Amino acid sequence: MKSKATAVLAITMVLAGCGANSGSTGGDVAKGGDLRLLDDKTTYQADPAKSQSLVVTGLSLIHRRLTSWDVAPGKTTTIVPDLATDTGKASDGGKTWTFTLKDDQKYNDGTVIKSADIKWGLERSYSPTFATGLAYHKDLLDASNAYKGPFEGTELSSIETPDDKTIVFKLTRPYGDFNWVASTPAFAPVPKGKGTEANYGEKPLASGPYQIDSYKRGVEAKLTRNPNWDAASDPSRKAYPDTITYVLGQQTGVISKRLIDDSGDDKNAFGTSFASPAQLAQIQRNENAKKRLVTSKGGALAYLALNTERGKLADPKVRKAFQYAVDKASYQVASAGGAELAGDVATTLITPGIQGRDQFDLYKAPAAGDPEKAKQLLKEAGAENLELTLVTRSEQGYPEKAQSIQAGLARAGIKVTLKTLEEEAYYAETINAANPTFDLDLTSWQPDIPSANGNIQPLFQSSEIGGGRYNSSRYRNPEVDRLITEAQSTVDPVEAGKKWAAVDKRILEDSPVVPLIYTRNSFLHGSKVGNVVIGDYPSYVDYRVFGLTK
Repeated sequence: MKSKATAVLAITMVLAGCGANSGSTGGDVAKGGDLRLLDDKTTYQADPAKSQSLVVTGLSLIHRRLTSWDVAPGKTTTIVPDLATDTGKASDGGKTWTFTLKDDQKYNDGTVIKSADIKWGLERSYSPTFATGLAYHKDLLDASNAYKGPFEGTELSSIETPDDKTIVFKLTRPYGDFNWVASTPAFAPVPKGKGTEANYGEKPLASGPYQIDSYKRGVEAKLTRNPNWDAASDPSRKAYPDTITYVLGQQTGVISKRLIDDSGDDKNAFGTSFASPAQLAQIQRNENAKKRLVTSKGGALAYLALNTERGKLADPKVRKAFQYAVDKASYQVASAGGAELAGDVATTLITPGIQGRDQFDLYKAPAAGDPEKAKQLLKEAGAENLELTLVTRSEQGYPEKAQSIQAGLARAGIKVTLKTLEEEAYYAETINAANPTFDLDLTSWQPDIPSANGNIQPLFQSSEIGGGRYNSSRYRNPEVDRLITEAQSTVDPVEAGKKWAAVDKRILEDSPVVPLIYTRNSFLHGSKVGNVVIGDYPSYVDYRVFGLTK
């Protein structure tokens, strides 16, 4: 599963800029040039089995997958073929999915891509070595969770390759979103027998428009054109630049300053690190930089998780009081000065831009909260004078946001002690802890696929509690588990959307979390970078269409 606060190859700000363009910026682009990506990480690797990258981000420059996404501002993101000829054919009520590869697709070394390569790539992802990769496919292809990869000579019998172009998946249960799952990184091809070495990701065989030409840890990774990439079969990747250079080990403040200054090679640059509110304020004071800021309409769901296994919080009546006690307007101010910058108030679990999303508000509390209503509910539940611990991360402005939650709850008579932790300690305290001692968890979630399944199942199915999984509210409801399984099993997307909307409402009736805002993301780029586009989902710039202006 993807981290709840993954930094996805962009200068992602948790705020939107006043006066920034919404949807896209940059002029007409042309073939050629060197696009420079300024990165605060010191390492670069492109092993698909290890990756949590979304389709629109940097991994797609190197690796294709069975399916892809059609992304554009003002429209719902849809699924499209990538290496496959279509988006998959479901049979047996959604338990069997068949894909056929396009003709004559090749790696950068000229080798033809075969269905056995997709199978091998997926089997690699089961090795404990690659545990960091997205895992949506794993229990669907191995109900026992016993398979540990192909390196000992064993195969997954649930994946069949009757010929070099056909791959058949025999799932453990019906799953209507499997064609979306087929767009995740593990579905990139890896030649059978390859990828056994630990550093495969430093120079993997490429199926996308670029290959890794050179890599020097802490300095740079240079991508050049894949001479065997078939542009005609790959309309979603435009491959405008001749080369793409990741400039590694850059401090975030330095990245921001370089892009604001916009001189020399930095005119061709785009950042890959989060920017602080202070850095965004600098952009707002610079008219030239403001023109180069592009902002999403929505984004990840920021929410307050209530540990349903802790004391009075086990009572849904108590938890409902939090829907009124939380001051979402104050949270917006703490995030970015107000609603326009931070994002709209959230009342649903399914985020904007997702097919089937139903906009509703079960509690109809004012944005600033209703502390008197909260006090009334707490009194009726016999839970006055609550004293709770709220845990959150120390980065990305979370301490200030946590203080706004603390102040809002205090107005309702709820005393909150803040516990701010570095990222590793935070995850150890929340999703990795066998018996966590926190009461409240302030965090956010961006689904990995543009399906309501990605919003709901990882956060609220009872199987996702502990062990590094993301149900930090530790919410257990057999009815909801059943409804999730029913929605997952529905192949027709319209019917599935209706079922997911019903699940959304059913979960919020139990109030395991308080939705806060749909966080907006803003991205800054150099003056010669064009086609800087953000669709309605995901709230990240689409790397596949970047280019340099004429």
